[in-house]
Amino acid sequence: MSDPVGLGFAVLVVSGSVIAAIFGGKLSARLRVPAPALFLIAAALVALLLPPVGEGARQSGETIVSMALVFILFDGGMHIGWRRFRSAAGSIAWIGVAGTAVTAAALAGCAHFVFGLGWQPSLLLGAALSPTDPAVVFSVLGGSEIGGRTGTILEGESGANDPVGIALLASLAAASGSGLDALGSGLVEFGLQMVIGAAVGLLGGWGLVALARRVRLGNQAMHSVLMTASAAALYGIGSALHGSGFLAVFIAGILLGDVRAPYKREIEQFSAGLAGLAEIVAFIVLGLNIDLREAVHPRDLLIGMTIALILIFLVRPILVGLLTWPIKLAPGERAFVLFAGLKGAVPILLGLFILDSGRRDDELIFAVIFVVVLVSVALQGALVPYLARRFGVPMHRNPPRPWSLDVRFVEEPQGLQRHVVAAGSSADGRTISELGIGDRGWISLISRAGRHIPIRNTTRLQAGDVVLTQVDEDVSLADLLDSPES
Repeated sequence: MSDPVGLGFAVLVVSGSVIAAIFGGKLSARLRVPAPALFLIAAALVALLLPPVGEGARQSGETIVSMALVFILFDGGMHIGWRRFRSAAGSIAWIGVAGTAVTAAALAGCAHFVFGLGWQPSLLLGAALSPTDPAVVFSVLGGSEIGGRTGTILEGESGANDPVGIALLASLAAASGSGLDALGSGLVEFGLQMVIGAAVGLLGGWGLVALARRVRLGNQAMHSVLMTASAAALYGIGSALHGSGFLAVFIAGILLGDVRAPYKREIEQFSAGLAGLAEIVAFIVLGLNIDLREAVHPRDLLIGMTIALILIFLVRPILVGLLTWPIKLAPGERAFVLFAGLKGAVPILLGLFILDSGRRDDELIFAVIFVVVLVSVALQGALVPYLARRFGVPMHRNPPRPWSLDVRFVEEPQGLQRHVVAAGSSADGRTISELGIGDRGWISLISRAGRHIPIRNTTRLQAGDVVLTQVDEDVSLADLLDSPES
């Protein structure tokens, strides 16, 4: 029989750490430093007091962080939803794939020609640092509303290029040969992973939609568990088929995001809570796997700081910026998107993968990745709210809304619809009488910034208003309320 005292102490340490990390979010708000940076630094400092991490513990950490990213990507996909994703799908796919490839190539060239690293480690370093990170981006933007397509592009890019970056690095690491031969072999494997992952995500996402709408369980709380477990299963299926399981989960979350289904609100709340916990766990586990004594070595620190500055001020704004010219964005919005491409848990996780390969310069690559991530999270993450104001991007924090009014129905209510007034839509800035709804339906509730708004003909709607409508079964007010005017 195991020692109950020892088990109780272990449970106390783990639960206490999670509670402290949760309240650490309040500390990060006061210090104006993103919470992921605090978790990462605190865990890395604790790691100095512990024995060195062995290979077995490191592999366990990789598994834990990988599963955490599954839940983060699934929740991020649901938060975006198909309607928002569709409005910027081309931009997200273009930046997510082409931007990742350009960033990886530029950083690999920098590592090879400036710092003299071989092509193989340079390519691995570039691939590891190429994706923006969903855990950090969703954390920084999660409590905020950003006007226009800017927020959708940032969140969508971070979710899309995360699977792209992971698949690219895995393909390069497994490629045979060196230099251009390894690059060509790796790109073929990368393309295969993307195709298989996308196929599993589409098929699995439609399956999740059918599951959410048709399955009835005796315990309503189990619907949330069922959806989350099914999302994890999609990751397993995609990976088992040699595809990108992360891409499959992200696509499935997008397809499920806007679906009307029983217990949908409970599913979203459970997924959001699990993703928040996963973010905390991911950065703590990654921090515990970092040896600060190696990371702060003068040579490693110099290379990491130099690459971080090149990435933030040259590669992202110039090379990736050139790729964004076909995208219709205001100058301020474009600048904000380019600067807010944060690095985080994914590059460090990829660094752990590199560390396990046993290649030359692995320790150097991992130390450089950590320095770059720390600079990105601490510097860029802290400046995001300021830069949103500086570039004229509407961004405001959503106040907590602890009170809710919940009405349950035995069957799906026909004609009852929930909309959020989009900036630039036909309803934005107009009174209810000016909408011309007529006998097609009526507005039964308006919530603005968490406050109930009286409904009169003279009530003027604003972007961000949550509107509950009752319409005939064959009528939808989505084009009126949700879609910007062309």
